[in-house]
Amino acid sequence: MTDDIRKLNATRRAVLGGAAAAGAAAAMGPTILGGSKAQASEPQRGGTLRMGIGHGSTTDSLDPATYENGFSSGMGMGGLFNYITAVDETNQLEPELAEDWSASADAATWTFKIRKGVTFHNGKDVTPDDIVANLNYHRGEDSISAVSSLFEQVDDIRVDGDSVVISLNAGNADYPYSLSDYHLGIQPSDGEGNIADPASGIGAGSYMLVDYEPGIEATLERNPNYWKDDRGWFDEVIMTTIADPSARQNALMSGQVDVIDRVDTKTAHLLEQHPAVELVETTGTLHYTMPMRTDMAPFDDNNVRMALKYAIDRDEIIDKILRGYGVAGQDSPITPANRFFADDIEHAAYDPDKARWYLQQSDLDGLQVDLSTSEAAFVGAVDAAVLYKEHAAAAGIDINVIRETPDGYWSDVWMQKAWCTCYWGGRPTEDWMFSMAYSADAPWNDSFWHHDRFNELLLQARSELDQDLRREMYREMQEIVATEGGVLVAAYANNVDAASTALGHGPNVGGNWGMDGARLMERWWFNDTSA
Repeated sequence: MTDDIRKLNATRRAVLGGAAAAGAAAAMGPTILGGSKAQASEPQRGGTLRMGIGHGSTTDSLDPATYENGFSSGMGMGGLFNYITAVDETNQLEPELAEDWSASADAATWTFKIRKGVTFHNGKDVTPDDIVANLNYHRGEDSISAVSSLFEQVDDIRVDGDSVVISLNAGNADYPYSLSDYHLGIQPSDGEGNIADPASGIGAGSYMLVDYEPGIEATLERNPNYWKDDRGWFDEVIMTTIADPSARQNALMSGQVDVIDRVDTKTAHLLEQHPAVELVETTGTLHYTMPMRTDMAPFDDNNVRMALKYAIDRDEIIDKILRGYGVAGQDSPITPANRFFADDIEHAAYDPDKARWYLQQSDLDGLQVDLSTSEAAFVGAVDAAVLYKEHAAAAGIDINVIRETPDGYWSDVWMQKAWCTCYWGGRPTEDWMFSMAYSADAPWNDSFWHHDRFNELLLQARSELDQDLRREMYREMQEIVATEGGVLVAAYANNVDAASTALGHGPNVGGNWGMDGARLMERWWFNDTSA
């Protein structure tokens, strides 16, 4: 897989230089590894794009601060909203609502010049005041935002003419990346420093919301006043939740939808052989996990956690579940696509004897545990759990696999039950990923894990401008997470989507998320809209 990854060699000047140096942004390389059948064509407007999405729940909300799955993030990033910064189709940071930015020498003060001439769907101009109101919505103890932890480093946000100035309590050379997070879609403010209606679905994106039934379907129509002339080609977009992988694949092959995400890798070869289907595989930071709640027995014992990490045969998971569309995970969320990935850390390879040894350190002869799972977590999650059960039996561990319903999985199972399967899209930077899911107070710390040394290093590495020292810090953090953390990372997976060859797209497809960086509806088009 490393042949498909372009390593980042960012200088301090490039990181701090803003829009002029945005090309130094990300480590992921855009790829269509399955080969492209789509014919080169000039973009043209028209047609209705029908998307079959393997996500979506009846508990979903239009408030981007609460987004928790790929249906919501795709609707937000691809259609409804614009963001201060964005990751482009070459996986590099680019300006969006901020047309440029700069930083102080210590990277503790950031100034973002806000683009003029952009309007919201309701006709209101986007202003720096809107930006400040939106960012403040994610701050403070009372915030319901999933990314509130990203704002713990923020001391002040203020308007300065046409710009927004963000003052941090310490330097952070990667800060502009975090402002592209899918929870940070910009919405109209009420003129009093608040978002007018966080759940309105009104943004400044390429598509406007027409109808929305959570967990079922969303209909959007093109924004006629969109400021990007080379984006938003479809007249209409219909997103439909199709949770079952086989049903999703059949919908594409029968022409009921034009594109699907989360292809079942066990049957991907059938799509690859179909003359009217393009298989789109990209390498990014996607990883499949099994978080253990370290505040619940028996997972409050690290010996038990280590036993479970040594009791899974990751290579067989890659072979039989992912069918080679990924590599074995190393119990850290930092993937080979990340800049500071530590490839020299010894990871927990399958070893039933060592798993037994760890159990013995806790005076246990065996172990019985429940593992909740669903295809909502990732395609093949149920089969992976059953295969893991077979692996663990050799170590005297009895895993009771509980198959949960997809609807409500993210509200009723994940971060609720003691052990479950999960997926993470990952993040372009180490600080962003660790801050989102591993820092002590992160809302999405799904293992409820706290480690003093880790949290100390998180703050130190964030403000360290010497790249070699940062690498050493992030290496130690990855080792701590792997050997003492509460998350079993089973696989670093590739994004695998599939589309009708009637669709056209540019030469690059973003890999930071599936579906062209979650912006497929904005970037793609129909090759022939006259049919």
